[in-house]
Amino acid sequence: MKWLRRKPTIIAAVSLVVVLVAAATLWNISSARTFQFFGELVHRVDTHEKIVALTFDDGPDPAGTQQVLDTLAENQVQATFFLMGRDLEKHPDLGRKIAQAGHEIGNHTYNHPRMVGVLPSTVAKEVEDTDAQIRKTGYQGDIHFRPPHGRKLFSLPHYLSEHHRKTIMWDVEPDSEGTPTAQQIEQETLEKTKPGSIILLHPMYQSRDQTRQALKPIITKLKERGFRFVTVSALLNRA
Repeated sequence: MKWLRRKPTIIAAVSLVVVLVAAATLWNISSARTFQFFGELVHRVDTHEKIVALTFDDGPDPAGTQQVLDTLAENQVQATFFLMGRDLEKHPDLGRKIAQAGHEIGNHTYNHPRMVGVLPSTVAKEVEDTDAQIRKTGYQGDIHFRPPHGRKLFSLPHYLSEHHRKTIMWDVEPDSEGTPTAQQIEQETLEKTKPGSIILLHPMYQSRDQTRQALKPIITKLKERGFRFVTVSALLNRA
């Protein structure tokens, strides 16, 4: 009889555990580099050719954009910039400079929200408003998409799949956690980069001076190892 009286409590406790485990599993899946529920996700390209895609997230921002562009120009490197719609709207001149320099521009949403548990209408607005800002720069190429914080679950991948667009992730991210030094960023990049890698850096904002300092040594030393830098689109064409 005692067991029967406790049965509803036991069922509730088990149900809560199941819900929490399911929620934790979905949260982990939402940031997976190599899996999503809909559409195509790319975190690197399987190739023996020593090519890599150098990609930058966030911005454009006056603190870092020109320095990054100068470093790329000095070293004759093409890169892919995943930019935010709100920053492009604030700094249209910087967006135009990136496009005029011949770099690829990707979509990193308008407001940089975590794209988990969001409505389909929110997804569409975040993506399409940013696409519109990208086109204002004069950029005419394909616009690839990268989710903020790498987060995606149902609505975002479904939208991208319906619009025949890939989710672009990465396999090298030396400055995403904590406050690493330029030397640490450089060392981790050199250790983890391999043919077909997609390298993610965050050099745009004022607080990212260490990443900007690491950029030239990364480029120089990867070139010394025989690597060539290409845009994400060019890398995907090798797949």
